[in-house]
This record gives sequence, C-alpha cells and structure tokens, in this order.
Amino acid sequence: MAAGTTGFRYPLFVRGDIDGFIGLFIDNLVNLLIITGLCLGLGMPAGLVFGKILPATAFSVLSGNIFYSWQARKLAHKEGRDDVTALPYGINTVSLIAYFSLIIAPVYMHTKDADLAWKVGVVSCLVSGVCEGAGAFMGEWIRKITPRAALLSTLAGIAISFIALDQTIKIWDRPLIAFIPLALILAEYFSHAKLPLKIPAGFYALAIGSAIAWSTGAMDPGALKGSLKTVSLWMPGFELYGALTAIGLDNIVPYLSIAIPMGLMSFFGTLQNIESASAAGDSYPAKPALLMNGIGTIFGAAFGSPFPTTVYIGHPGWKGLGARAGYSIINGAVMTIICFTGLMGVIVAAVPLEAGYPILLWIGLVITAQAFQTTPVKHAPAVALGLMPAIAAWGLSLLRQFVNREGGLGAAEVNAAIAGALPHIKGILVFSEGSLFSAMFLTAVGVYLIEKDFLRAFAWTIPLVVFSFFGLIHSSEIGFGMAGMVPLGYMFFALVMILLYFFNKHNKMEMVNK
Repeated sequence: MAAGTTGFRYPLFVRGDIDGFIGLFIDNLVNLLIITGLCLGLGMPAGLVFGKILPATAFSVLSGNIFYSWQARKLAHKEGRDDVTALPYGINTVSLIAYFSLIIAPVYMHTKDADLAWKVGVVSCLVSGVCEGAGAFMGEWIRKITPRAALLSTLAGIAISFIALDQTIKIWDRPLIAFIPLALILAEYFSHAKLPLKIPAGFYALAIGSAIAWSTGAMDPGALKGSLKTVSLWMPGFELYGALTAIGLDNIVPYLSIAIPMGLMSFFGTLQNIESASAAGDSYPAKPALLMNGIGTIFGAAFGSPFPTTVYIGHPGWKGLGARAGYSIINGAVMTIICFTGLMGVIVAAVPLEAGYPILLWIGLVITAQAFQTTPVKHAPAVALGLMPAIAAWGLSLLRQFVNREGGLGAAEVNAAIAGALPHIKGILVFSEGSLFSAMFLTAVGVYLIEKDFLRAFAWTIPLVVFSFFGLIHSSEIGFGMAGMVPLGYMFFALVMILLYFFNKHNKMEMVNK
C-alpha cells in the first residue's frame, strides 16, 4: 500500500512482537542481573539498589521504548508499510561495565560511602547523556561520509562475539536445557518452519527449557523462595538535584574522561545501529533517534540511574523475528513492572537463561550476515577486518576474568600479568581497546583501499592517529600519548597512503599525456 493511502492501518501488536520482546527482554534482563549483582556485591544496600537504581533504570528504558515505538508507527504511516520494526532500546552494557568498574567502584572503595558513589555515577551518567544528545546535530553528516561497511562491520564484530558467541558457549555448557530451545529457534528462523498452534518459537523455548530445568533438578527451589523477599513496591523519585548539590567538582572532574568518551561511543554506536536498520529496510531520520538516545540517558539520571541507556544492536534480528512496534512497548512495560515491584529476582530464579540464549544467538548471526549481504561484495575483506577488534576485545575480557578470578587486582596489574604470561600475544592489550572506534576507522580505510581511493584512505587514517594519541583507542586510559608508539605507527601508515595517492596520480597523468 502506497504512502498516504486511505484506510492504511499499522497494527498495534503482531505475532512476531512476542519473539521480539523475548529477545529484547532477555538482553535487558541480563543487564539488570549485572547491575544487581555488581552493586550488591560491592556492598551497596538493597534499598539503594532496588529502591532507586533499578526503578530509575526501568523508567529510562520505558521512555525510550515508547518513543522508538512511536517513531516506527510514524515511519510506517509515512511509507504505507506494515513491516516497519522499531529500533531496539535498553541498558548500555558497555557503559554499564565501564561506569561501575571505573567510576562507582573506585569511589566506593576509596570512601566506603555507597550514597556518594551512586551520586557520582548519576552525575557522570548525566554528562554522558548530554554528549549522546549533542551528537544528534551532526549524525546525518557523519552517516553520509562513512562507508556502510564501516558502520555495519563494527556492529557485526560485537554481534558475533559478545552477543552470539558469548551466549553460544553457555548453551553448550547446559545442553539438556538449551538444545531443544536451540533446535526450535533455528528451525523457525532458518527454515521458517511452522510450529504447533502457531505459537512463537521463543515462547516454546522458554517454556520447554524451564520445564526441563525444573524437572532435572537444575533449578534451586530455595533460591526461588528467597527471591520473594525482594518483592515490594519501589517507585522512583527525582534524584538529580540531590546528586548535583551533594557532590563537588573534585568528585566529578576525575571521571569526565570516562563519561565523555562513553557518551561519544554511545553516539557512534547508535549511528551504526540506525544504518543497520536502514540496510534492513527501515530508514529512520538520524537526528530524532540520536537525540532521544541522549534524552533517555538524561531521564534515567534525573531519577537516579547511574547507567546509560542506548539504541541496541539487533534491529535486523528483531525484524527477522517478525517484530514491529509492539515488542518495544511490551519490553518497556514489563521492565517497569519488574523493577517497580522487585519481581526481577523471582523471574531469574524461575526461568533458566539458557532457554533464551538461542534467540540472542540468532540475532548475532543475522547482524553479522547483514554486514556482508548489504555491502558491495568486493568490500567483504574490509568487513572482515572490522570484525577483528571486537573479537579481540571479547578474548581479552576472558583473559582478564581468568587472571583476576580471585578479585583484588587493579586493571594495570591484570594487564601486566597477561603481558608477562603471554608475551607473544600481549598486543591484544592494545589492539582491543576502543574496538568500536578502531573497527569503524580501519574498515573505512579498507573500503577505500579496495576502491583505490588513496586520498580517502589517508583521510580515515587521521582519526586513527588522533584517537590513539588521546587514548580513545588502543589504550585503557584517556590522556595524552597513552597508546605509546601506536599514534606514530599510524602516522607512518598515513604517510604510505598519501604517497600512494601522489604516485598513482602521477601515473594517471603520464598515461593521459601518452
């Protein structure tokens, strides 16, 4: 049906919204688990975690889910299409880990003041949100000058490692629980096979996986009973004014070097996700999507969340599930109910996450495939190059977990231990840092080398020099010259590009003269 056709209706909910919701919900649920476990494990009181942090985080997620669902409906009516899928939105996993590890935990360990650590995190989250929103005014321009392969390969690297592979290894750890859900998910989404009663595969996966887990004794009845203690009414309140007045500049300035780059990374990540949606058929205007990304984080900070939210990787995956706009609304509503009532602990104790991991595996595979399928075939080597930084980052995360399995080591000590034990691969400590940026820049260089456009390849080497010099890539710390000799190496790399440009230009002129 053409745009503007009288009588066009875009449905509130469709069958695919159920599967889309399950995938998005599990992703957000895992993040809520991380928040709860880290904060309580650090020593923060349950009243602060369940009474302030989680409700504010859910409020932030709900605001974004409502907006992106509305934006999908607007695009559907504009283009007269009933297959438009809303951008997925939720808690920013990378920022979550960074904010806890580099801001909240250090403040708490230094002061033993949970309230101060939380408030410093809230103000840092506010700063990040402002940076995210400010990027909206240059998003379309960046989108136009950046090759599609550079945007999509970055997402593909994260998808194949942190979304797909990270969940796949957990499936094989508990095969009795996860293999039937895995078979159902792959059967429906790979072959489009119809399941009995027209019930979505995602629902079957969770139901059957849970039944198997409980019948085989894999679940803990005591944990389920204990989780009921968290059930209560927890309503968020406006916390930003109290946070701003309770801390001084000396509390927040040391952490701006984390909050600002994380905001910029979220901006670039959202820009890449918008391009991913466009490649899947849903071309959203960048400015409102980017602006809401920042507003959602600011909104969460205002009510007490120290963890930014963002547009998620995975739009093509959720679109492939048949989700439209309804899955976003369902996710926001369910997340709000869980966090406002303390039911999150009960759900986690009752449903094995392994039953839902196959959905995340599917989404990771679809995103990775998209990076190759929707870019020119000859750009495939550049796309493959863009996968490598994220895969390295995933490998480094495993190494760090192993080295620091007993806890108590600082980041510098962990890195030194890895370099000492594995000197032949110590370059992973440099290569994997700032993978979101370096993947995009390196892929862009690769694209223009394939096109024999050496001047543009040179131009995309410049951000590699600048970002590495300031420690935004190839360094675990922000500052001047933090990446060692890497910026100088990139300068030599850039010199080769510009010399190739002039050499080829000279050869072309000679051929024309002949």
